[in-house]
Amino acid sequence: MPSRELVLSLAKQLEVPFRQRNELLLAAGFAPIYRERSLTAPELAPARAAIELVLEAYEPFPALAIDRHWSLVMSNRAVAPLLARVHADLLRPPVNVLRVSLHPAGLAPHIRNLVEWREHVLSRLETQVRLSADGVLAALLDELRGLAAPDAMNERRSPSDGGTRTSDSLAGVAVPFQLDTERGRLSFLSTTTVFGTPVDITLSELAIEAFLPADAATAAALRAG
Repeated sequence: MPSRELVLSLAKQLEVPFRQRNELLLAAGFAPIYRERSLTAPELAPARAAIELVLEAYEPFPALAIDRHWSLVMSNRAVAPLLARVHADLLRPPVNVLRVSLHPAGLAPHIRNLVEWREHVLSRLETQVRLSADGVLAALLDELRGLAAPDAMNERRSPSDGGTRTSDSLAGVAVPFQLDTERGRLSFLSTTTVFGTPVDITLSELAIEAFLPADAATAAALRAG
């Protein structure tokens, strides 16, 4: 019968997420200690303000905050123009950003390197499902796998045809997000930021996804508005 202190010490050393730490405590016969509050709770007003500050700091580059199920929580003003061609049904709350990305009525038809990006998204989600055993994420993974597969020729367009392949400049480093928009083709590198010292389950599961320009042309287009 482990003590409460031993359970917490092991969970900390193994970097067990707060939600699962509560489950470990319950399994050992102790009350959970980590609270889960809505981001709209008055106590989390400073956290909301901090998130908004970070999102605004990324402008004119797109950035958004998501929860553990990839539902959109907040976004900055640079995100909306990228969603102009997305069907309204996919933008009704709660908005799932992975569904928007890969759905035929979402961004999928406009992603230049869709085969590559789809593999990247599904691989990332598969890892999350394996580590968390989260039923909601598992259902989302099945749904996304069942969406119409992209045309593999999308991946074979040559630079002379306007295509850009990761192998040209970023092979082995990152998978770019290449999107055809009303402002032309934009190429992004995505980065993820999490709270370093969260005090709440909601905050510990929140992430900020920022899309930074992968080339000078994208940076110039975004700065020009």
